[in-house]
Amino acid sequence: MIRKLGQVMLYVNDQEKAMKFWTENVGFHIIADETAGPLRWIEVAPTKDSETTLVLHDKEVVSSMSPDLQLGTPSLLFYSDQFEQLHNHLIAHQVTVGDIMTMPSGRTFNFADEEENYFAVMEME
Repeated sequence: MIRKLGQVMLYVNDQEKAMKFWTENVGFHIIADETAGPLRWIEVAPTKDSETTLVLHDKEVVSSMSPDLQLGTPSLLFYSDQFEQLHNHLIAHQVTVGDIMTMPSGRTFNFADEEENYFAVMEME
């Protein structure tokens, strides 16, 4: 039986740019940077011991290997216990950031990577 989500695959146009976005702008850590033949995967996560990681794959390479694979960006919701600090950090790093909104489930905002994929953050106390 499934007990947790291990990795989320993000298919990107520029792996280097995506890696810099997630590490330098968002503050993630590089867990792995591996290459096997034409396939390179860069695994990043909020902390070095995170249970779930993001794997950055080159969209063009993956498409050539698996033409029927859906390469759209998943809708991801991150939780933050330093919500306002993260919001301010992203703004300071010139990331496109939405306004903080209060929803029935709590405060949230979204942000975009350099390929204009949007991700959401929810405050977690």
